[in-house]
Amino acid sequence: MARLPRLEFPSLPHLVVQAVLPGQALAVDAQDGQALHAALREAARAHGVTVHAYALLPDRFLLLATPSQAGALSPFMQAVGRRYVAGFNRRHGRQGGLWAGRYRATVLEPARYLLEAMAFIELAPWRMGLVDSPVSSSQAVPSSLAHHLGQHTDPLVQDHAIFWTLGNTPFDREAAWKRRLEEGQGAQLVSSLAEAAHTGWALGDAGFLAKLQGQSGRRVVPKPRGRPRKVVAQVQDAG
Repeated sequence: MARLPRLEFPSLPHLVVQAVLPGQALAVDAQDGQALHAALREAARAHGVTVHAYALLPDRFLLLATPSQAGALSPFMQAVGRRYVAGFNRRHGRQGGLWAGRYRATVLEPARYLLEAMAFIELAPWRMGLVDSPVSSSQAVPSSLAHHLGQHTDPLVQDHAIFWTLGNTPFDREAAWKRRLEEGQGAQLVSSLAEAAHTGWALGDAGFLAKLQGQSGRRVVPKPRGRPRKVVAQVQDAG
């Protein structure tokens, strides 16, 4: 069966995951992390993609990104790969690819899932045991967390309008975001976001999904499992 093309919609946020080959590190040292950050920043600018959150984990990187036009996400990711992998190979005397297959991505309903996807990304180092607190940013695990906590301005990150609804001032937003991360996320929500990114099916309420399906002309969620339920219509004689 032919593989369906990825869902991609301009002006909507996408949760993106790019894993590396088994046993291979995404970044061996801080210089690699800086190089990947620069590659993401340059590719985002060149292809009209806005990055709202990111985390550079040992075995993958996560992004929350909005393409400004249809078809922008794939060339953005290709540009990141070309620049970063070529430099990584030169530095470490290796050849060949670095990625474990194609990147994974899902489109999200902003009102319901944008902040949840941000938290999913910025809490990933803590879920993996790489930091000792949900709000502990670390140079060893570069992410957008420090930016959203007001510790420094990250030139890669552009905040979504929904993030600005957390408060009227930067201090208010940073405090609200810190509280939200400290509250954590339920296992079911984390699982739903991870599964959606892995499978590529869209995530949102029924109205949002119906609108996407109408725009794309294809299914945006999987068919229900199992055999379809029979619907039996019986006409009763009222007399």
